[in-house]
Amino acid sequence: MAKKKVFVSFDYENDKHYKFLMQAWDANPDFEFVFSDHSSGEINSNNISVVKAGLTRKINNATHTFVIVGKKANKQHKDYKLIGFKNWINFEVNKSKANNNKLLAIKLNKSYESPEELLGAGASWAMSFTQDSILAALKKL
Repeated sequence: MAKKKVFVSFDYENDKHYKFLMQAWDANPDFEFVFSDHSSGEINSNNISVVKAGLTRKINNATHTFVIVGKKANKQHKDYKLIGFKNWINFEVNKSKANNNKLLAIKLNKSYESPEELLGAGASWAMSFTQDSILAALKKL
């Protein structure tokens, strides 16, 4: 399987270990999961414009966006007015749609509220964070 250029959108404070797990799957030759991570490392800035520019650059270099839908994926961020969206995940999904990235939503729990920008966006959905569920959803893209 060829590596996909992937931007991973997730709640950094609460769900970063899931992104790290995906990187471990990619590094493990026994797993049938490969991707080229085009996500941003932690952007060391409190300047919203700098963060937006950095995220947009990374999203525009990707062909796919994986959205990890954790418990707080649709929670309003304190700087939502400056971000222009409810939170960073919604910003990233919006930019991904504008870049025509294929969207894969990965729910950590079926009951978690999805980011508003994902709804009706034509995303493929994995309803659990398992390799099988994610691979099945990827095949639908």
